[in-house]
Amino acid sequence: MHKKIYTVLIVIATLLMLSCRKQSMQHPSGNRTIKFILYTNKDFSTINDTINFSLTIRNHEHTVAFDSALTSIRIKDIPGPSNKWTFTKTVPNDGTILSAGFLYSIKNVGNSWFLDTVGVNQKMKTIEYPFQ
Repeated sequence: MHKKIYTVLIVIATLLMLSCRKQSMQHPSGNRTIKFILYTNKDFSTINDTINFSLTIRNHEHTVAFDSALTSIRIKDIPGPSNKWTFTKTVPNDGTILSAGFLYSIKNVGNSWFLDTVGVNQKMKTIEYPFQ
């Protein structure tokens, strides 16, 4: 009788240990590349206000993967479609959805942004922003 109880207890303990084993989450390997393209289709030739652009890449927990300020320029100097500014950044694939895009501020006007989503399985994403 005691043998049966011990056997049952050993089987239960073994099953509990196997079921409690943590499973590691598999993250996609490799990198993700994000291409940023900035230009305007509008005529801002008379606007001398200064604008500051930044590029940003963050995951859903708002952890910064990349953040870089571009030069301060006058709005009238934002390039047209034939002279687009192009930046490419590669970040490690951490298996999360990313938010990436442009942040910008205009003196005496305020801050704004143009953001897009980079899916978990997207290895390449182009974020094209025709500034308005």
